[in-house]
Amino acid sequence: MQSEIFVALINSVAVIIVVAYMVTRSRFYSDVMTGKISNINRFYLILIFGAFSIYGTLSGFKVAGAIANIRDLGPAIAGLIAGPLVGTCAGLIGGIHRYFQGGLTCEPCSISTVVAGLAGGLVYSLRKGKLTGMRGRVVFMVGVELFHMGLTLLMSRPFDEALAAVKKIIIPMVVANGAGMGIYAFIISNLIRERSVEAEKQMIEGELKVAREIQMGIVPRIFPPFPDRKEFDIGAVLEPAKEVGGDFYDFFFIDDDRLFFAIGDVSGKGVPASLFMAVTITLLRTTAMQGINTGKILENVNNALSRENATGMFVTVFCGTLNIRTGSVEYANAGHNPPFIVRKDRRIEELSGNGGLVLAAMEDELYRTTEVSLGAGDVIFHYTDGVTEAMDKEGNFFTNERLADALKETMGMSADQTVTITLSKIHGFASGADQSDDITIMAIRYTG
Repeated sequence: MQSEIFVALINSVAVIIVVAYMVTRSRFYSDVMTGKISNINRFYLILIFGAFSIYGTLSGFKVAGAIANIRDLGPAIAGLIAGPLVGTCAGLIGGIHRYFQGGLTCEPCSISTVVAGLAGGLVYSLRKGKLTGMRGRVVFMVGVELFHMGLTLLMSRPFDEALAAVKKIIIPMVVANGAGMGIYAFIISNLIRERSVEAEKQMIEGELKVAREIQMGIVPRIFPPFPDRKEFDIGAVLEPAKEVGGDFYDFFFIDDDRLFFAIGDVSGKGVPASLFMAVTITLLRTTAMQGINTGKILENVNNALSRENATGMFVTVFCGTLNIRTGSVEYANAGHNPPFIVRKDRRIEELSGNGGLVLAAMEDELYRTTEVSLGAGDVIFHYTDGVTEAMDKEGNFFTNERLADALKETMGMSADQTVTITLSKIHGFASGADQSDDITIMAIRYTG
């Protein structure tokens, strides 16, 4: 007999828990979780958990003039999460319904349902709305059912029949109601953890958004950057694969005639790469302003990065100095993709060699300074490996060959147009595939 009762009650618990899970994912329940319970939310909770209580009676198992049930579970939960008013009203709904079902135990059962909701509400008030743990809720529910059984023995007559009924239903009811409360407590605990994780995620996303703005503020973003200088024009773009990345570009005047420029790619992605990028670009700026040649600039920056490089990160850098009077470019390379030169006569040249070792790998490395001349209308096009290694949905790379073909379509265009058209070619090739690496492009057109 007890096994049949137990199975019937567990089936009832399963139904209620499924519905309760759906309730906890509802919009209005979010306010309940944060303690912002409006009158309309209280009304919804009373109806929902009052209905749970009625279902607990209707799905119960009739035994010797009594009903083995989980009726007290709904009001008890209502009280624990929303206070005495909600718990008591939900209990009244379930209690009144039970009273009109009649039977040997109708009066004590009806009273105990109201008491379950009131007791849950008192616990809520004593804890000032703070939720009790899973163990505490289960113990509370077991106590409610033991009170229920005691009240039945105290009020129901004849006593012998009441005692016989209690003996048959006490264990199934205590176990089923306790288990139901435990499962519901687990759902709530899991929901709290989910919300905590989501809040942390939103906080991190917000911080990354700020970090992105800071990072993008480090590189020049106003174009044209020197509207009063007609000897050249510059276009550039940086698209991190994540919120922040390790690519960078930079340019500034060392003196009236010499424009320093650099492009780089830090190993890795995300916040560590962005921090390493910020350090690198700062060192390049301060070192370049000393007026030394580009090879020496890279040597000094490399030594500074290598001395305290506990993370083992490194950075590729191509930097140069353009003499805007003569078109002469003095450059040095630390393991970066060599740029293309798009000549006015439609020839496309790739500066040969990767130059020296990447920066931050080893101290006291030497970097060679090389020169190349730009004629009026020539463009020097810099990029990071996120350009040539951009992939389509089939995993094919954009490649240097596709980049050279794209540059042929930019002949005679401004630096900004060159950047825009090339970037559109890359996006068109990727055709919606996820960006796997930072994409950075910088074009300098010498007008002479």
